[in-house]
Amino acid sequence: MTRIETTLLVNGRIHSPTHPDATAMAVRGDVIAWLGSDDVGSAQFPDANVQDLDGAFVAPGFVDSHIHLSATGLSLSGLDLRRAKSRAHCLRLVADYAAAHPGRPIWGHGWDESAWPEHAPPSVADLDAVLGDRPAYLARIDVHSALASTSLRRLVPELPSATGYSAEGPLAADAHHLARAVARDLLTGDQLAEARAAALRALAAAGVVAAHECAGPQIGGLDDWLQLAALRGGVEVIGYWGEPVTSPVQARARIAETGARGLAGDLFVDGALGSRTAWLCEPYADAPGCTGTPHLDPGAVEAHLRACSQAEITAGFHVIGDAAVGAVIDALERVVADLGVAAVARCGHRLEHLEMVTAEQAAKLGSWGIVASVQPNFDARWGGSDGMYAQRLGPDRGSRLNPLALLASQGVPLALGSDSPVTGFEPWASVRAAVQHRTPGSGISARAAFAAATRGGWRACGVRDGITGTLVPGAAASYAVWEGVDVLDVSSPRADVQRWSTDPRSRVPALPRLNGADALPRSRQTVHRGVVIHG
Repeated sequence: MTRIETTLLVNGRIHSPTHPDATAMAVRGDVIAWLGSDDVGSAQFPDANVQDLDGAFVAPGFVDSHIHLSATGLSLSGLDLRRAKSRAHCLRLVADYAAAHPGRPIWGHGWDESAWPEHAPPSVADLDAVLGDRPAYLARIDVHSALASTSLRRLVPELPSATGYSAEGPLAADAHHLARAVARDLLTGDQLAEARAAALRALAAAGVVAAHECAGPQIGGLDDWLQLAALRGGVEVIGYWGEPVTSPVQARARIAETGARGLAGDLFVDGALGSRTAWLCEPYADAPGCTGTPHLDPGAVEAHLRACSQAEITAGFHVIGDAAVGAVIDALERVVADLGVAAVARCGHRLEHLEMVTAEQAAKLGSWGIVASVQPNFDARWGGSDGMYAQRLGPDRGSRLNPLALLASQGVPLALGSDSPVTGFEPWASVRAAVQHRTPGSGISARAAFAAATRGGWRACGVRDGITGTLVPGAAASYAVWEGVDVLDVSSPRADVQRWSTDPRSRVPALPRLNGADALPRSRQTVHRGVVIHG
């Protein structure tokens, strides 16, 4: 990594809200010093190092507002099952990986039986047939259930009595958490260090300058989080610790122990729709009688919100099903009634995913200043009339998920994340998914999506200075230089052009084309606070 001293970037397209026609940008130390035209910049900074952008597009660095870095790295360097096309294909990938890595426990991620012809995952017997006595943990794509070989199960004697246990099928709920913890302990320190480094390198190469790590006792454990928090110099890691508390004293103690930004992130109120563990008001369409799994009762939700609000610490939860969302909003309403809107709003409480929400609920969240950390790639992968959402909930309920436009219209601040390794962390793909929502009327504008993927991520973690996440003089020099960018002409009268504004006189900066057939931009260089972290 190289620290920039005084550099003048010329011959580019600078994405700046204050200088929409800028072709040059000067960086001094870790801040942006100036924006304007090439000739003026050359005269003002005659001794600067000149970087010729050759027409490249410069934009603020992205922030991934929900990620699991170690798990992402393990999927990059290990067994990635997202490409499995059937149960047989999945087993073949497992067998091939096991043969190529003798003597190692097997950690895999990403199988999704909802897209397979059989609509059924492998059994424990299937796994044992290809692995023998090898311990194996294979997380479903949503990481709320997992396959575990017999060899791994033997290491967890309390497993058969845990909720979510299945003798031959995937483990869910408490049984999944127990098996995951034991499987994680089988990984070596070198494996985990390699995984973290791989994840951060890949994020920097994707134009990401900061990531919100959603850590917790049931995710990677305290040691994994502290190892991540100690990393310096590349992508900035901003951590949230998902553990419930019952008093302000306990809340402050957890923050002191972990160094986290808040007691939020993946503090599970429920699970996931794909694993049928999201907590619903009405049963799943493909599993009558099943309404999912509540992991945190309403009393514990309220106690956590109250304690964190009194301690002025960010609280938050993982919520997907409508019953889970309702439990949190009811608890918030009681805490607001007791402590007042200001005491709640100043904390920047956040809800992760927030896939099932009504207009009335969205209006309440907007009035209380609650941040929605959302994952548009969920809709891109599972939405539509024949996707997993429709399978699990039926076409009508399945079409109402991830209502980004509704949330934005009610004043709920949005921050875009990937939940990687659940979905990919390519930020332009996330922006495109937010714009091209598979339910008509639920998408947001390209301008709103890009803002939610950049300054929205900073606002979600409490940075509200009005300039961080933009390219303006005085802002942190955190940006990416992009190639392969076909920038929209915001003054074009063509109907197929996505605009930041319907009025070309607004002089808003241009944005890359994000139509489905267009190739996504490629990062040539990523800089964070004046330090080159990629390229």
